[in-house]
Amino acid sequence: MTGVAHLQRPKASDTDWRRAIEAAPVRDVARLSALDHAPVMSARLGNHVTFKREDQQPVFSFKLRGAYTRLAALSAEERARGVLAVSAGNHAQGMAMGAAALGLDCVIVMPVTAPRIKVDGVRAHGARAVLHGDSFDDAQGLARKMAEDEGRTIVPPFDDPLVIAGQGTVAMEMLSQVPRAEWPDVVFIPVGGGGLCAGMAAYIKAVAPHITVVAVEPEDAACFHAARQAGHPVDLDHVGLFVDGCAVRRVGANTFDVMNPLVDEVMTVDTDAVCAAIRAVFEDTRTVAEPAGALAIAGMMAWVARTGTKGKRLSAVLSGSNTNFDRIPYMVERAEAGTEAEALFGVEIPEQKGAFLSLIRLIGRRPVSEFNYRHRQSARAQVFVGIALSGGETERAQLAETLREAGDAVVDLTHNEVARLHVRHMVGGSSTGIARERLFRFEFPERPGALLYFLERLGERWNITMFHYRNRGAAYGRVLCGFSVNEDEDAELRADLAAVGYWYAEETANPALERFLG
Repeated sequence: MTGVAHLQRPKASDTDWRRAIEAAPVRDVARLSALDHAPVMSARLGNHVTFKREDQQPVFSFKLRGAYTRLAALSAEERARGVLAVSAGNHAQGMAMGAAALGLDCVIVMPVTAPRIKVDGVRAHGARAVLHGDSFDDAQGLARKMAEDEGRTIVPPFDDPLVIAGQGTVAMEMLSQVPRAEWPDVVFIPVGGGGLCAGMAAYIKAVAPHITVVAVEPEDAACFHAARQAGHPVDLDHVGLFVDGCAVRRVGANTFDVMNPLVDEVMTVDTDAVCAAIRAVFEDTRTVAEPAGALAIAGMMAWVARTGTKGKRLSAVLSGSNTNFDRIPYMVERAEAGTEAEALFGVEIPEQKGAFLSLIRLIGRRPVSEFNYRHRQSARAQVFVGIALSGGETERAQLAETLREAGDAVVDLTHNEVARLHVRHMVGGSSTGIARERLFRFEFPERPGALLYFLERLGERWNITMFHYRNRGAAYGRVLCGFSVNEDEDAELRADLAAVGYWYAEETANPALERFLG
């Protein structure tokens, strides 16, 4: 532990980072995880792909490395007072296991949105889990007060030199597991607060500066990207919760200083891409990665599609597999969109005999995944149809053109979030007698009382004309809601929506809603 316990914050260019990483005592508790060749992914991408399997750790993520490195450096006095951490789950489990190995009393403050499997993992290792708030940032305030009241040492999940050094051992292992001639050309690393990326980038650039380092973030929690644009860490206005292991509002100050000069590219991916990567990982490993665990793989897939790279050695960190079983249906549903495996169309056909048959003949033998229609007093019928594809975007475009050439009016709703999440489950009703309706999409935190809180602030003040809620294992519920609003009340409604504090977007003019629910 010499050189680790007394590690000061080195500069990104300083070789102290390499020495600190090589001295980190992770082998006391962590396994040497495999660097597995991914033959299915390799064939799909036309590159030699490997996964660094941090899902194989005792706590099913890399977080044990940094947590234990920090805990092992505590003084005797600090150990006696106990430790505390704030975490969405994986750092919490690493802390709990590391503390148990060292005989330390440990408390973990976790957001109420943390997956149950992670909460259970913390308690299984003997730590006390305290659930508070909707996000990492919400939980942090309580943690600071508890640490002050109880005299505990807070061990941060990412923004600490010792934690960074511990996480950097992932890169040290990755490069040691293959001959130098087989080192990767590009390494993809997930980013939340930045501990893993900072440590890995510091080691890779110290040992093999020719290797390209690509940081990957969720597009709805891209705090490193925002910091790069600003030149310093900044707070995000809104953080999506699906990739819960990376749902961080602000990248660490220490991690940013290390990463910024060393990371060659930072890119973002959406939920559909992450879910498609989860499926791709399963096809190669038969492992169900958590969203943050598959984030780097999603980035790799998007990077290859964008750059057209072929014949290179690509390596990505499969950083964890702590996901609730009940999230799987949602991930499967979103993976269809992420791989262009399903097209959604709104098709207008004549309200006459034989029109449906003609439509199905145009679709041909393609499997139909969704078909919704309701008769209206009109000469034209609106049909909502989902079609399984094997040819991706090209086939979707060709099918849309075939339908249009046959005289049917077609709107492609494949990437329309409202159509995918709500309309496909609501087709059949249209509004009558509402003078003016405004429609909004919301994200509700998955916590007891979220709906009651919403209705107590809006339900008595405004006439709700439509309400549709869906959640298939996501970290937040998706809601489509309509309000009857006079023009002179628009500003007042906006103020009330802002006061609720839930993320929302107006969808009044969305073509999927106009066609099927208007």
